[in-house]
Amino acid sequence: MSMNNYDAISKAGDLVQMSGVRHKSHFIRLKPGAVFQTHRGEINHDDLIGKPWGLKILSHTGHPFFLMRPGLAELITEIKRNTQIIYPKDIGYIIVRMGIGPGVHVLEAGTGSGALTTAFAFFVGDSGKVTSYDNREQMQNLARKNLERVDLLSNVVLKSGDAGDGFEERDVDAVFLDLPNPYDYIPQVKASLKLGGFFGTIVPTTNQVSRILAALRAQSFSYVEVCELMLRFYKPEWDRLRPTDRMVAHTGYLVFARSVFENPEDDFVDQ
Repeated sequence: MSMNNYDAISKAGDLVQMSGVRHKSHFIRLKPGAVFQTHRGEINHDDLIGKPWGLKILSHTGHPFFLMRPGLAELITEIKRNTQIIYPKDIGYIIVRMGIGPGVHVLEAGTGSGALTTAFAFFVGDSGKVTSYDNREQMQNLARKNLERVDLLSNVVLKSGDAGDGFEERDVDAVFLDLPNPYDYIPQVKASLKLGGFFGTIVPTTNQVSRILAALRAQSFSYVEVCELMLRFYKPEWDRLRPTDRMVAHTGYLVFARSVFENPEDDFVDQ
């Protein structure tokens, strides 16, 4: 299923989410003649094909499942991964803050399992492009499989390379670094990013942020923003609404900046 498939009913070849009432979801690709098997019973794929989204389907043991079109957040959190992924709460702000949309060329260093890559590929669409670098062949192979699973690999160019060697691309619209030491690669980012383009990165500690800020200033980046996002869920019970016992608090510091010809802040130093 294309991530942009908004048909009213499911079709053969669609990636669907089978959601139980009180247990985890299962993601399956619909194939005529196949059988969806769980410890809560079996359902024939033929009984799912051509059905409207949101329909309740009973397994042969009577357990209910809901036929759902998977959302981007579900697919990102359920991808196969060997490393920690960037959380959807951070990905959403990254997308908006960096102007990621149709036709945009975004360069990413640190493909990892491909969670952020998947989101970038979804939003740039067929008219845009994501170029993603990683020097770990195993991770890029995993990312490739994850992108193929959601039919977004065609929007992505995966490259093997070290950020320290620079990037082949020039005049890209946005660059995001998901690396342990992004402050070491700001000159390489500057060389590939168009003037006025967006830079972003995520790091876990404040001392890393300080080093990034110094590196950005040295390379004439401006309009710098540092933030972190907290996400609190509430128990969806109308008669006793209250926060859940746990919340998604600190996951990383986000740093954003714009590439400019000269840093305008230099005009105000020591005045």
